[in-house]
Amino acid sequence: MPDELSFDRDFRAEPGRADEVAAGVRRVLAPNPSPFTFTGTCSYIVGRGRVAVIDPGPNDPAHIDALLNATRGETIAQILLTHTHRDHTAAVPVLKERTGAQTYAEGPHRAARPLHEGEAVPLDAGGDYDFVPDVRIGDGGLIEGPDYALEAVATPGHTANHLAFALKDSKILFSGDHVMAWSTSIVAPPDGSMGDYLASLEKLKTRPETRYFPGHGPETREAHELVERYIAHRGAREAAILRKLEREESGVPALVQAIYIGLDPKLRRAAAMTMLAHLEHLVGRGLVATDGPPSLSGVYRLAR
Repeated sequence: MPDELSFDRDFRAEPGRADEVAAGVRRVLAPNPSPFTFTGTCSYIVGRGRVAVIDPGPNDPAHIDALLNATRGETIAQILLTHTHRDHTAAVPVLKERTGAQTYAEGPHRAARPLHEGEAVPLDAGGDYDFVPDVRIGDGGLIEGPDYALEAVATPGHTANHLAFALKDSKILFSGDHVMAWSTSIVAPPDGSMGDYLASLEKLKTRPETRYFPGHGPETREAHELVERYIAHRGAREAAILRKLEREESGVPALVQAIYIGLDPKLRRAAAMTMLAHLEHLVGRGLVATDGPPSLSGVYRLAR
């Protein structure tokens, strides 16, 4: 199929081990593998002596101890969050208590759009609604240490508050869950927005960083090519949706069955949510119509 992607799942990191993956950058893998986290969440330590930790990960005592052991004799001064899913944030309270570090993020967890009538709560059960950063940081903001400077790059889409962090004077970007080599990102309304996600991909194409360290899985050294493939993949998904709707009206389950061939049953709900995100984007562009706001139970047709 033209929208098929090849993924890099050759990832040999061991949980709890601090690997120096670039000059001044250490990675510690958390022991929380799942169909959504791959082999686990990647936490990054940036700098030496006085350091920043990006995405502390799950509230797992062994992982928190691994971060503290990796920085023994150093000071964790800053905790940066790419976004507020619990597999990235749950360790924050303990790590903050034990280090006194300040937390930096775009803002609290929130929906990417207003909730529709009857949509009482956001559908993303992984959101950390308790987390509030000490310091809110927007696009272009800098977090600095003695030997590093990290630029916040707003990349909404996977969540409304998603940030990437560019390591100044290098080609490195910590891409969170926005761009990963092992899998595409899940975009699940109302927390996520396909329109925002695609715009953020286009934004990254214009930036100089070519080496991405993601929230899960291996780094990529050909980041712009990967971003281009992801944009093409999403375009092909939407073209397949339009072809299906040319033949007949359809709901989300039928569209998932027709388009996500060979889908792991564990990922069916995630696929349905991403399908809804595509449909929201198509309805917003006037290409697809449905009665009322787009929803998982809606019936969709080509707009006339």
